[in-house]
Amino acid sequence: MEQVNKLLNGVEIPDMAQVRQNFSAPVLDDPCGTLKQQLDRPEIRNLVKPGMKIAVTVGSRGIAEYIPLLRCILDSLKEMGAEPFLIPAMGSHGGATAEGQREILASYNITEETMGCPILSSMEVVQVGETEEGMPVFVDHYAYQADGVILCGRVKAHTAFRGPYESGILKMAVIGMGKQHGAEHVHQDGFSDLGRLLPMIARVIFDKVNILGAVAVAENAFDQTCILEGLLKEEIFEKEPDILRRSKERLGKIFFNDIDVLVVDRLGKDISGDGMDPNITGRYAVPYMQSDKKIQHIAVLDLTEETHGNCNGLGLADVTTRRVVEKIDVDCTYPNVVTSTVLCTPKIPLFTHTDRACIQIALKTCNYIDRVKPRIIHIRDTMRLEEIEISEGMLEEARANPMIEILDKPREWPFDAEGNLW
Repeated sequence: MEQVNKLLNGVEIPDMAQVRQNFSAPVLDDPCGTLKQQLDRPEIRNLVKPGMKIAVTVGSRGIAEYIPLLRCILDSLKEMGAEPFLIPAMGSHGGATAEGQREILASYNITEETMGCPILSSMEVVQVGETEEGMPVFVDHYAYQADGVILCGRVKAHTAFRGPYESGILKMAVIGMGKQHGAEHVHQDGFSDLGRLLPMIARVIFDKVNILGAVAVAENAFDQTCILEGLLKEEIFEKEPDILRRSKERLGKIFFNDIDVLVVDRLGKDISGDGMDPNITGRYAVPYMQSDKKIQHIAVLDLTEETHGNCNGLGLADVTTRRVVEKIDVDCTYPNVVTSTVLCTPKIPLFTHTDRACIQIALKTCNYIDRVKPRIIHIRDTMRLEEIEISEGMLEEARANPMIEILDKPREWPFDAEGNLW
């Protein structure tokens, strides 16, 4: 890297100021109380009989209040005399292994001990039927054998397709419970047709598996629960599109456009299916998704611990660090990539030994920018966008935006002696 370091001599990284982006962020004051109230609906209680073995799905994304909400579901089922258990519903995540999916749950502190019920993790599936177009439909064999299933998941915009149902309840049923084998069949022709396929496949599952209902969660721009609905089986198809619409209205964003360099501290599957949400960055992994967000270069400095070495989305960055490269687990990453059929997402970009060099390269290789006042945004990740840092040359624009509050004066980057931020 000696020669590269010579090339970076004289590349000055501007001072950064912390700002607060003010989002419209309604929040539920008592999510667990709200959920308990909804689960106590007579129509729901009448579905649950003493002794029923009921599967509750758990996904691979971090959800606010995840553990309390799951406990509320499990406790309510126990009060009704049922015997609930958890099943991972995360497609090919966790390296497409039963143990890997159990480890993902454990990283959220979701264990048999903390939940007080069994966690039955398996990649074994049952073919329950075919769609009208002849596509085979698969479901986790524990879900298929259960006396009932409750789907629990977060509803939000997907990173690679659009439709009335995106990331949410139907996707958890079709791809989550389909495990690697089912997810592979759904993705075999790419993402462009998923908006049409999801409800078609879900109807087969709902016909063949005893889906009792669902708990749909949506979060605001601050990762707080803002929508929580307990749905009966027959309400899911009708109500999920509206929950998705409201979720999109509450999605966080970066209020600045025409960014020279976006510096992202960490990337991970717990943050987004693409590691960093393309709905935020404007960098999509598929050609048919477009954005008006203009960012010349993205620099990624680290992976989250919860991603377990899965570097999906790194290929959407332009430069990264050796720290990231050394954390990559191909056994965890590749099954997810092969299943999705999108091969660009785990590609390793140019990488450097230090955070400083990473940012310098991203900045030096930008074209047609103001070298004196470059436009740099620094975020922790694409889920946490309330407080971000902007380069000092962007302060005038920030002052003119009523949705932005400047929190301090520009400061130097806190690089250590080696040129790293941590």
